[in-house]
Amino acid sequence: MKRRLAIPVLFGLLAVAGATASQAVVVQEDGLRVSFDASFSPQALPRSRPAPVAIQVHGAIRTTDGSHPPPLRLLEVELNRNGRISTEGLQVCSSPSLQSTSSSQALARCGSALVGHGRFTAQVKLGGEVPATGEILAFNSRRHGKPALLLHFFVEVPVRLTLVVPLTIGHKSDGQFGTVLRSRIPRLGGGLGSITEIDLSINRRYSFAGKRRSYVSAACSAPAGLPGGVFPFARARFRFESHRLISPEPLRRSCHVRKGV
Repeated sequence: MKRRLAIPVLFGLLAVAGATASQAVVVQEDGLRVSFDASFSPQALPRSRPAPVAIQVHGAIRTTDGSHPPPLRLLEVELNRNGRISTEGLQVCSSPSLQSTSSSQALARCGSALVGHGRFTAQVKLGGEVPATGEILAFNSRRHGKPALLLHFFVEVPVRLTLVVPLTIGHKSDGQFGTVLRSRIPRLGGGLGSITEIDLSINRRYSFAGKRRSYVSAACSAPAGLPGGVFPFARARFRFESHRLISPEPLRRSCHVRKGV
């Protein structure tokens, strides 16, 4: 059976003159500054049938006084119900397979389930604030019988750390946001580290049953006669270890209808 999930790939702002704009949403509360941004390509899509797309996501967490940011403990993102994820024929990776692995070991065990990759930075408390930069790998998975993503974080310097973050994928029956990604974030390095920046690209294409497929696909479902449209992309909630809850305004993006389609 095909598993297709609504995801945020129709979003944004299509200006009257035809130009598009992209801007991160930023929230600053009680000395903590959170920014979230995302984009997709290509922006020109068919009006009525899904086509392959790639998603790029960026997020950053900072404190205004330069102190160690509190660890993120709960992440919840509600996504626009337009668009699709297809996992038919795609291998599944389990969380135990990735525990205590490097990036290369994770790829050796679950490379066939890879759907995305990126980079991250963190602040590690080792007698002071020490920056660390590492790699992110995203794998197709299932959790408690439901579709999921596994994010594998690995850094080797200044200390070797692995963090595996499962994101369950659920659904809402009404409203603009139909898909909910939710995760309780494990402590990085037993609480020594806090992730401060993430850049992630989701762009897997694969073959199954003689057909080319894309993990992410979408159409630009603008009303007939219009060249594009304005769509809310995502609405997020971030809860930190200090119990602070930060909820930025919904992120918006644009698409335009591919000519001749």
